[in-house]
Amino acid sequence: MRIAIAFHSGSGHTRRLTEIVAAELTALGAAVDCVDVEQMAEPDWQALAAAEAIVFAAPTYMGSVSAPFKAFMDESSEIWSDGLWADKIAAGMTVATFPSGDKLSTLIQMVVFAAQHGMIWLGQSEIGAPAAPGNDGIDEDGFSLGLAATSVRDKTRMIRPGDELTAKRFAARLHATVRRWAG
Repeated sequence: MRIAIAFHSGSGHTRRLTEIVAAELTALGAAVDCVDVEQMAEPDWQALAAAEAIVFAAPTYMGSVSAPFKAFMDESSEIWSDGLWADKIAAGMTVATFPSGDKLSTLIQMVVFAAQHGMIWLGQSEIGAPAAPGNDGIDEDGFSLGLAATSVRDKTRMIRPGDELTAKRFAARLHATVRRWAG
């Protein structure tokens, strides 16, 4: 199983979220390609083409994906016109400074992007406390459309501990879904 994570990280928070998801996917047996969209070269486009799933990851800046990530989206127009990502699993991740931080706008932008490519979207299924007692810290902000994390000032952590655990569970769901979908 091959999964690619196409990401942009301005201050390192989205990179940290990408690393957590990639490490969990690798531990589960997937081959993972992390593609920094600011440094795209032909092998990166080939990695995305070879992947059974692509996770889109960008910080939320001013209620939207970051400009470098938007440039990557626009750059994919030839892939779109040839339908090369159709029927791949897609998922999205974002990080913002505040618990809401307009992260939903970023995830919606990613869903529309994936839909334009004919991809199959995978949301986030974890339910946190208080709705699910015992899940303290899990999906603290209540996002279902994708993985949404909140940045912290501690540069050794970059995101909240509960978001790290939610990211690992998200990776496990992605792995199980790709395995089932690829059959």
